[in-house]
Amino acid sequence: MTTPPAAGTPAPLLGAADIRRLAADVDIRPTKTLGQNFVIDGNTIRRIVAAANLGPDETVLEVGPGLGSLTLGLLDAAERVVAVEIDPVLAGRLPATVAQWRPERTAALDVVLEDALRVTELPHPPTALVANLPYNVAVPVVLNLLERFGSLRHGLVMVQDEVADRLAAPPGSKTYGVPSVKAAWYSSMTKAGVVGMNVFWPAPKIASGLVRFTRREPPATTATREQVFAVIDAAFAQRRKTLRAALAGWAGSPVLAEQALRDAGVDPTARGEVLDIAAFARIAEARRDAPAPTRPVG
Repeated sequence: MTTPPAAGTPAPLLGAADIRRLAADVDIRPTKTLGQNFVIDGNTIRRIVAAANLGPDETVLEVGPGLGSLTLGLLDAAERVVAVEIDPVLAGRLPATVAQWRPERTAALDVVLEDALRVTELPHPPTALVANLPYNVAVPVVLNLLERFGSLRHGLVMVQDEVADRLAAPPGSKTYGVPSVKAAWYSSMTKAGVVGMNVFWPAPKIASGLVRFTRREPPATTATREQVFAVIDAAFAQRRKTLRAALAGWAGSPVLAEQALRDAGVDPTARGEVLDIAAFARIAEARRDAPAPTRPVG
């Protein structure tokens, strides 16, 4: 059992030797398939937890806790951690790691063996999302969790640095695209820093980025989220084309696309990369409310 730290001393966190020993104990070799890159630097964990701005009464949702590096730091800062882990071996090991390193906090941890892309229920409503997300599923995981769990008020995720730029990109920037607009439906996202490669095991070939988000209400619209997202997908599927051309298939024809755009107050010759989420909502609403085209009789 870990010796409790002296008063005023930060609680110990997992280091490189601890992570490798834990991995050996459960015969785990990090896999690219699951995007497993374990944080081995305690200072990085403290930086992430501090940047997440967690309150002591919060329930934190952690996705992919792995061997528990970030989990321990989150248990130090929040009232409860709900950890969603897809790997049954890692999910089974995590409670024992917490019992060893934070014995007084074992009751504050819930481990859910589930795919974060499919999870629909959690034992406690989460108020914050803090996670080191696998690069290959980061965007769909964030969007799914924001859609599924309305209790999420804010959060901080670590993703591939390029993905962090996309999530936080404003309209008109080179990295603005589908992730940027869809994320803006749920929240305000800003980049909160860059994390180097040497704090992970195994070390990835690219840097990671931190993205902070705060929940906000979607734009006021009579269109559904699905209808708005369909416009976004169509606009960026052919992002070099004008919206009149890019949305022709979605609307039924270039003429109908232009009509919807003009009704929404959007220039038909513009491109999707200059529109904010409110504009996409207006386009979806304009098409939804447009009268059905009349067909000749006979």
